[in-house]
Amino acid sequence: MASAKPDHSTVSSVYQPMMMEQGKKETGSKSMQYIAAAGGNLGILALGMTMGWTSPSLPKLKNPEQSPLNIPINADQESWIGSLITLGAAISPLYSGWAADKFGRKLCILASGVPLLIGWILIASANNVNQIYAARIIFGLAVGQLFTVVPMYVGEIAENEIRGALGSFLQMFIVFGFLFTYGIGPYVSYLTLSIISMVPVVLFMIAFFFMPESPSYLVGSQQREAAETSLVRLRGKSVQGIQEELNAIQAGLDQNSKAPSISDLWTSKGNFKALYLSCGLVAFQQLSGINVVLFYMQTIFDKANTGMSADISTIIIGVVQVLASSVTPLVVDRLGRRLLLIVSAVGMTIALVLLGLFFILDSVQSSAVEYIAWLPVASLVLFMCVYCIGFGPLPWAVMGELFDPGVKSMASTIATTICWIIAFIITNFFGTIAEALGMHYAFWIFGMFTLAAFFFVFFLLPETKGKSLQEIQAVLNK
Repeated sequence: MASAKPDHSTVSSVYQPMMMEQGKKETGSKSMQYIAAAGGNLGILALGMTMGWTSPSLPKLKNPEQSPLNIPINADQESWIGSLITLGAAISPLYSGWAADKFGRKLCILASGVPLLIGWILIASANNVNQIYAARIIFGLAVGQLFTVVPMYVGEIAENEIRGALGSFLQMFIVFGFLFTYGIGPYVSYLTLSIISMVPVVLFMIAFFFMPESPSYLVGSQQREAAETSLVRLRGKSVQGIQEELNAIQAGLDQNSKAPSISDLWTSKGNFKALYLSCGLVAFQQLSGINVVLFYMQTIFDKANTGMSADISTIIIGVVQVLASSVTPLVVDRLGRRLLLIVSAVGMTIALVLLGLFFILDSVQSSAVEYIAWLPVASLVLFMCVYCIGFGPLPWAVMGELFDPGVKSMASTIATTICWIIAFIITNFFGTIAEALGMHYAFWIFGMFTLAAFFFVFFLLPETKGKSLQEIQAVLNK
């Protein structure tokens, strides 16, 4: 009697749904997403070192015994050295978005290491102030490039549950860069600091070389197999386990299959809302006066007469920034973006009002100043804490979430350029405004902007916590 042969088609039909069901239930691992986001943000840490470089280096450049320049810098040159990095940062987004679409997010992020290395070589070998100007502009090109593409990359590689946490890495890593420079800069020579500052750039370029490309970019550039490989790495799942997400990415891109044009940013309701929300958030970030507060930190400490050196005080503020920035990744996906931004706006407003109050009392030589000498430091600590949990990291995290994939590069370019143009204007001309009106009025003006930021977030910004990129687009297009 012949034995019955198994019906392979029947077996397949029985087990295939079971396999698919198992694929859907795969939990996977999020560790690679954290590693990839950290790898990209190592470049942001290197940027923090370039932006914090002015704090320990400007005093050296004004000291004939420590300066490598032929002539010590004056106040006007000091202002330009501080602000030119923001001018370069306003230029590079104009090509960074296009480059991210043309060559990929990963290559564009890696390429930012080149201007960083060139900038440090120019700084290390400078014997005239014009060479430092050139280095600061070149640094700015890397700043604008990374601030355009890193939020885009992180927003595309992250799962819904941790996208806010990974998006807030940007602020955490940049303040680590500040603290690193604040901690070693005052205690080493000008040349030694320049050489040490190249090390994180090299480490960033080596580490990020091994990170996966954005699956969204790969799908959009017709590289389905590469996108599959990337998503398997990022999710820690099998090929079957990532098919549903891969298909969702494909479907989202297919809905916008036509070549995007700049008019799509205002003819589509969702795109237009995403654009004005992102531009508003980054504009209010700079209009809070963050760069001015950092730039004039030493003046504020001198006024406070704490008895500590400005170097030690600056390190303390750097530690406060790191601790506050480390809180956001832990709570942002539980508390949401809106709540943290609202708390941030209210806290900054209170801090800036108090700073303005101290400076107006100081300007009229009030006897009360003697009893509230602690107020500038307390206000500064409050400002830094609430800025670092809200308006520091979250405008960039939200920007990485809001835009439709078809217009993300163009829109990120516009928002980032606006951010750094405002930063350049404020940083370069604050001294003139403060001299004409008084520093107290300048801080109160910033306080008015942070109050406006509260109303902007409260009435206009939708919550994106826990939503997929496709669900966010549905909310915006309602």
